Amino acid sequence: MISTQPWHVVLILLAGTLAGIVNTLAGGGSMLTLPVLIFLGLPPTTANGTNRVAIEIQNILAVLGFKRKGVADWKLSLQLAVPATLGAIVGSRIAVEVSDVLFRQVLAVTMLVVLGLILWNPTQRLKNQGQSMTRGRLVGTAVALFFVGIYGGFIQAGVGFLFIATLVAVAGMDLVTTNSHKVFIVGVYTLFSIAVFAIEGRIDWGLGLTLAVGNGLGGWIGSHVAVTKGEKWVRAVLVVAVLAMALRLSGLIPGWS
Repeated sequence: MISTQPWHVVLILLAGTLAGIVNTLAGGGSMLTLPVLIFLGLPPTTANGTNRVAIEIQNILAVLGFKRKGVADWKLSLQLAVPATLGAIVGSRIAVEVSDVLFRQVLAVTMLVVLGLILWNPTQRLKNQGQSMTRGRLVGTAVALFFVGIYGGFIQAGVGFLFIATLVAVAGMDLVTTNSHKVFIVGVYTLFSIAVFAIEGRIDWGLGLTLAVGNGLGGWIGSHVAVTKGEKWVRAVLVVAVLAMALRLSGLIPGWS
């Protein structure tokens, strides 16, 4: 754990707020919060675990939001969450065992890949299917979700794209239903990921809860200020920030790591 200074709290709140806006408008907010936690002095694995606290609170609020809107099938969501959770436990175990140097390098590459996905936004090209959930689709979806869960348990950043692609393309769901299931699944498996990281002492609870406050504020701002110019500005900031953070994490620039 690090000695938290007042400016740490301010920076975490700002990063969490921007990440919350990004999650609302584009997705991939963890690409901002994970590097910031690392740059503040948290070991990469601890930053990875700490980030999950905000993710959990964010998804609990999202689940309740979908429930209030009448878009929820918790029975099916729970069925889908089981394979994803099993995968997330595996991924989280890998995350706590991997070296900090390797994790930084993997995170740097992942950030660039997810940034490309955000800018391309392949989920917009998915067709709303709304097909019935057959046994074959359920089995295929469960297998796919297990592997998506491994990735989510390991690094989390950009996992939303994988869930949307799986639930639409494999399960045949429409996009509204997909998002309802997605936040429920992430909310469930993140609890188990947090448990894995907590048991290993890889969570800074103070910073995690502070980050959650920022995420909540950013989500509120993002949902109420859906202005085209605002979205373009957020995407521009995201590109610059992610490229800079990825370069620093990669260690490719001597003396800048």
